[in-house]
Amino acid sequence: MSGSMAAIDGAEVAKHNTKRSCWIVLDSKVYDVTSFLSKHPGGAAIILKQAGTDATEEFKKYHPLDYVNDLPPGSLLGPVDPNTFGELRTAKEEKATSASNADTEKEIPHPTLCVSCADFKKAAKAVMPRKSYIYASTSANTGHSLRTNLDDWGRINFRPRVMRDVGDVDTRRAIFGHSSLYPFYISPMGTLGAIHSGAEPEMVRGAVRKGAHMVVSTASSKSAEQIMQTFHDEQTRLKNASPTQLFYQFYMPVDRKRAVALMHIVKKCGYKGLWITVDTPVLGKRTADRVLQAEETLAVGLEEESTAEWEAAEENAFSPAFGGRVVAGQLSPHTTWRDLAWIRKEWDGPIVLKGIQCAEDAKLACEYGCDGILLSNHGGRQLHTAPSALMTLLEIRTYCPEIIGKMEIFLDGGLRDGSDVLKALCLGATAVGVGRPFLYALAAYGSKGVERCVDVLADELALGMRLLGVTALDQLRPEMVNASRLLNEMWRPEAAGLKSRL
Repeated sequence: MSGSMAAIDGAEVAKHNTKRSCWIVLDSKVYDVTSFLSKHPGGAAIILKQAGTDATEEFKKYHPLDYVNDLPPGSLLGPVDPNTFGELRTAKEEKATSASNADTEKEIPHPTLCVSCADFKKAAKAVMPRKSYIYASTSANTGHSLRTNLDDWGRINFRPRVMRDVGDVDTRRAIFGHSSLYPFYISPMGTLGAIHSGAEPEMVRGAVRKGAHMVVSTASSKSAEQIMQTFHDEQTRLKNASPTQLFYQFYMPVDRKRAVALMHIVKKCGYKGLWITVDTPVLGKRTADRVLQAEETLAVGLEEESTAEWEAAEENAFSPAFGGRVVAGQLSPHTTWRDLAWIRKEWDGPIVLKGIQCAEDAKLACEYGCDGILLSNHGGRQLHTAPSALMTLLEIRTYCPEIIGKMEIFLDGGLRDGSDVLKALCLGATAVGVGRPFLYALAAYGSKGVERCVDVLADELALGMRLLGVTALDQLRPEMVNASRLLNEMWRPEAAGLKSRL
C-alpha cells in the first residue's frame, strides 16, 4: 500500500511533534497518530515522547510490529524518504538516548554470584531503566496483595522426617502429560522487550536449555509465531533433547472473532495448552504505574488536558505506564462461564483458568470441564487485599477436596525459593509458576540469567526434598507441612453466618 504513496521528507516528519499534530515512523513508514493519542491504553505521553521520530525500536519493546494494522484507518501517510532519515532525531533526543545507554552499562555481579532469587532482583535493578523496573515491581494500590503473596510462604512450616535414604532424588513432574525436569514453570509475563532486547525469544532459549516449561503471554513483545519459531530453532540446535514445552496465556478480547482468530493461530503454532486469564475484566490500580504516567504526562505538556478519556481507556491496557498494547478492547469485562462452551469448540487442547481466587470458582471450573486451574492474584497487581494462592489452595482442601486429582492445579505469586515449591506440592498443587525472579534474571543476564535462575531453584528444590525426607514428588503429603497459621485465618462461611454452597 505504501509503495504507491509519495515518500515523506524526514524533516517534515520531525515538525509534527505535538499533541495537535503527532507523526511517528514505524518500520520506515510514517503514521499520523494524532487522533489515537487519547485512545492509547498507555496514555498519550508515551507516544508524544516519540513524536516526530523513528519510534520503531521503542514500539518493538512492547508490541509486534504488525499491531500497526490496528491503528485508525488513514493513519498510514506513506514511506519516509530514506535519504532524509537522519533528520528525524533532534540533538536533545540523541542526548537522551546516550544517557539511556550509559545507564544500562552499569556493573553487575557475575551470574554465578546469584545464589538466591533475591540476588537477581538486585542485579536487575542496577541495570534496568526506571520505567521498566517500576513496571516489573509494581503492585495494586498499597501493595498489600503482593506482600501477602511473599509473606504467606513463610507462614507454612515443614514437618521433616529423618533417618531416610535420600541419596538420590527425582524432581520430575508432568504438566498435561508433558514431562519436565522440575515441578515449576516460567510464568507468563508481558512486554519483555522493555526488560531485555532479546525479549521473549531470549527467555525461551534459557528455558529450553534447562528443560523448563514456559507459559507465553498474549501481551508479548513478539508474535506467537516468532516465539514458537525460536523454540523450534533452539530445540533443533539441541537435537530435540529438551523436554521443554510452551503453553499460551490468553487474554479474552471483547470481539469474539478476534478471540477465535488468535486461538487458531496459537493452535497452529503448536502451543500445548490455553491458559485463559479470568482475573482481568478490567485492569487493577497499578499505583506506581499511575504516578509514572502522570509524570510523563506533565513532561510533555499535557497538564492542562483532561485525562478522563485516557483513564477510561486503561481497562484495555496491560500496563498503563508501560505502553500496553495498541489493540483496544483486549480485556473483556463480559466473559462468563457460558463462554467456555464455545471456547471448547474452538480449542481442543487443555484449558486452564488463570486467576482463580476462591474455592467456589475452583469447583465451578471442575464442573465446567476445565482441565486445570491456576490459583493466582496476578502477582498482587489486580484486586487490593486479594488472597494469596496458598490461602486459596487451603480453601480448596477444606471445602472441595474432591476436585484435587480431577484436574491439574497450579499456583503462582511470591515464590522465591525452591523449598516453597515443595509446600505447594504437599498441599496438592501439580506445579508452581515463577514470574518476577525469571524476569529479573532476564533483565540482568539474558538467557544465561534464566538458566542460572532455574539452577538456583532446582538446587533449592532438591536440597529441600532431602531435608524433608523424600526422594520423589509423589511422596509429598499434606501432613508434611504445618499450615495452621493460615488455616486459622481462612474464610469460613459458618463464621460469617452464611450457608456454604460448596
